Amino acid sequence: MNNAFDEPTVVWHTPDTTDRPLVVLLHGRGADETGIIGLAGHLPAGPSYAAVRAPIPAGGGYAWFANRGIGRPVAESLNQTMAWFRKWLDNVAPPGRQVILVGFSGGAAFAGGLLLSDPQRFAGAAILYGTLPFDAGVPTSPARLAGVPVFVAQGETDTVIPRELLDRTWTYLLGDSGAPSYARRDPGGHGLTNDTVAELGGWIAERLHFLASRGTLPSDDGTWNAFPDGALPVRSGARPDVSWSIPQEQRSDNSPRHVRERLLDRVLALPGVTARQSAISVPGASGFMVERDARAPLDAFLVPQAGEFAHLHPEYDGSLHTALPPALAREAIAKGWGVAHPLAGIRLARGMVMIYGPRNDAELDVVTGILQTSHAYATLPAGSGNA
Repeated sequence: MNNAFDEPTVVWHTPDTTDRPLVVLLHGRGADETGIIGLAGHLPAGPSYAAVRAPIPAGGGYAWFANRGIGRPVAESLNQTMAWFRKWLDNVAPPGRQVILVGFSGGAAFAGGLLLSDPQRFAGAAILYGTLPFDAGVPTSPARLAGVPVFVAQGETDTVIPRELLDRTWTYLLGDSGAPSYARRDPGGHGLTNDTVAELGGWIAERLHFLASRGTLPSDDGTWNAFPDGALPVRSGARPDVSWSIPQEQRSDNSPRHVRERLLDRVLALPGVTARQSAISVPGASGFMVERDARAPLDAFLVPQAGEFAHLHPEYDGSLHTALPPALAREAIAKGWGVAHPLAGIRLARGMVMIYGPRNDAELDVVTGILQTSHAYATLPAGSGNA
């Protein structure tokens, strides 16, 4: 297999300046950079847009990797082309420059491979009408993409990408991956719709605005002081069914009424906590508020101006949303206690997670400990360390 590729052929939507965020557009198999660069004209002004030509000739166009079947990359080939691409990317986007990947079809699989190989390298990624490169040498472990927003779009009648791979991609991105995944399903097949492009543009604009306004997180990312030895236990059983649209809801394996009521009492017993209708959630959700110290991190709150650090959903749902230090949010997802909110790091706190409603006394104790940690995060001034 050829290990040497030419320098990438790149077309820029506007002249590049390295002080801007970079959005890289990755075309589908058999196409090239000249088609997908047109997408940039429908996306928000501000970042630089570059479309890169894949290095492998295929079907009158180019491909990002050799296939062993549609949507199934040859691991060695994917590894080689990712290394080739990263060399180019490191030259145009040195550390500190924000990079978002937007991949369509085969380009979506390539973007997914890059993201899974090095999640912290990217500010986000859009996986459009394609599959992640499963079984191709890139890790797909639980919470692998925690803290990295992903935009995912699929066509309900797509017959180009095998349905099994589309479903596996959807399930992983909206669950075990830990990514804050904003998802949409279109009624059509294998092609971008105007509505998807419009939502993608809004998602990119909000993600970049969030990063510009929030800055970097403090280096101390929290500990689980509420648990013996600072260790969060693993939740037993499968993840419950959770809606993929907003409002995010738990739809199965819900918390019994009496357990939910005891959880409410425990949270209200925390120092300085008051409850009222959530400022952000559905009618009937109990918002948990504290008086916000001006030095407290914005990311410790779901609604900073209201001092809302968590809320408990109505009885038919029983789950919670809360803000945790991002490293602890990642651990809570990895150990089965929750899932990221679709707008975490887009419009809402980076560590915003849905915590599944407790089913019994043992889980009530754990969820109480998670809420105690969230409360401590909201009541300690920025820079003083987190509980």
